[in-house]
Amino acid sequence: MADKIKITVVGSGYVGMSLAVLLAQQNDVTLLDIDEVRVGKINNNQSTVVDTNIEGFLAKKDLSLSATVIKKEAYKFADFIIIATPTDYDTDNNCFDTSSVESVIRDVNFFNPASTMVIKSTVPVGYTASIKKKLNIDNILFSPEFLREGSALYDNLYPSRVIVGEESQRAKKFADLLVKGAIKKDIDVLFTNSTEAEAIKLFSNTYLAMRVSYFNELDSYAEVHGLDSKKLIDGVSLDTRIGSHYNNPSFGYGGYCLPKDTKQLRANYQDVPNNLITAIVETNSTRKDFIADNIIKKNPKLVGIHRLIMKTKSDNYRASSILGIMKRIKAKGIKLIVYEPLLKETNFMGSKVIANLKDFKEQSDIIVSNRMFSSLADVKDKVYTRDIFNGD
Repeated sequence: MADKIKITVVGSGYVGMSLAVLLAQQNDVTLLDIDEVRVGKINNNQSTVVDTNIEGFLAKKDLSLSATVIKKEAYKFADFIIIATPTDYDTDNNCFDTSSVESVIRDVNFFNPASTMVIKSTVPVGYTASIKKKLNIDNILFSPEFLREGSALYDNLYPSRVIVGEESQRAKKFADLLVKGAIKKDIDVLFTNSTEAEAIKLFSNTYLAMRVSYFNELDSYAEVHGLDSKKLIDGVSLDTRIGSHYNNPSFGYGGYCLPKDTKQLRANYQDVPNNLITAIVETNSTRKDFIADNIIKKNPKLVGIHRLIMKTKSDNYRASSILGIMKRIKAKGIKLIVYEPLLKETNFMGSKVIANLKDFKEQSDIIVSNRMFSSLADVKDKVYTRDIFNGD
């Protein structure tokens, strides 16, 4: 039996955690994180993110997976080192903050320069080529991820495609690792150069944001003109070229990826004529203005914000569209209360957090919820949502 390949994954968010679990089925995987609490969870077979598939694999599968906070221990003997650290969008510089990625690259080249690094973090177009030139190294690949929060492992087990930004033996070897860990058969695998792979990631997410924006603007039109938004969407979606997926109206696209990826792609268009890419970024603010104005017109004295999360199976509310709605309502002097079981604090963005759902429902004049939860059925007349299909 061939020796197992040693893989280190840096970062235990949705990307890192799902990849580590996927690859630990057949390889020796070490997860490196700066958070000792997260490391302790992993070493006790607990997930650091909300994902039922990850939780199930940790509980039932025979995985070769461990976690550490010690860099030398994680890097020293690894064949592949997957970088899955956060790259938040820096609005001052109009660019992703790639400092965490570069820090890992420098550490790896100190402890194990013979390893192959694979960037899974989302980076600006051209980043991989530029960092290789800057540090005078060649042991880096870029491979975009296409995962949904709450379904990250599922999306690795049944990937839409596998893309690696290099045409080489090591790129093929890495792609094979992902394919072997998956359940899906006949997976499309594409090898490009690194800059093309980076562009594919940003263009994919910007297209998804465009689709969200399109159905949101259709919904805005229907609401203003007193039309049945569901019937409009059903009629449009029956065209097989359009389809009935990803068509549920919301308060705007949000979450960790789409807002920052669309802004980064727009920044990459600095020297390229465009209308659509810029419009996709701007339409999200327009939708939030529209939603907030409709709530304000109802003249509520106390608005209840029900859940901050973007998706029903997620534990993340970074860049959630409802945060923008809250800011707009508060700017008009209207008081808010928040119900979010994930919050431990008693105050969020200057608004009181109500831990008891019954009390929250009773106190709220209007309840604002990006998605319609069954727990709100008894106060449906109070609820303002644009969720038509009861799904994400």
